[in-house]
Amino acid sequence: MTVSSRLRALAEGLHEFYVGPYRRTFARAQRDEDDLFRMLVMSEMLGVPNPASYYTAELLPVLYDGFHDWHRRMGMERSPLEDYRCC
Repeated sequence: MTVSSRLRALAEGLHEFYVGPYRRTFARAQRDEDDLFRMLVMSEMLGVPNPASYYTAELLPVLYDGFHDWHRRMGMERSPLEDYRCC
């Protein structure tokens, strides 16, 4: 083994040592951040005035794929949008 491969293995081991126990926490934080982002982008469609709606309108097609999972996590049994039914 070369020195660079040993250093790389050491770096990967240290990364796993420090990040491993918090993997679930990081995933939950990422999901919460994604939910907040989705709410901000879709706020105009939900009836909440959004001053940034001009910029977020082009992001809507990207968010439609995960919309069903999002509204279920938010506790909404059915889609809150009148013109977009996902379930």
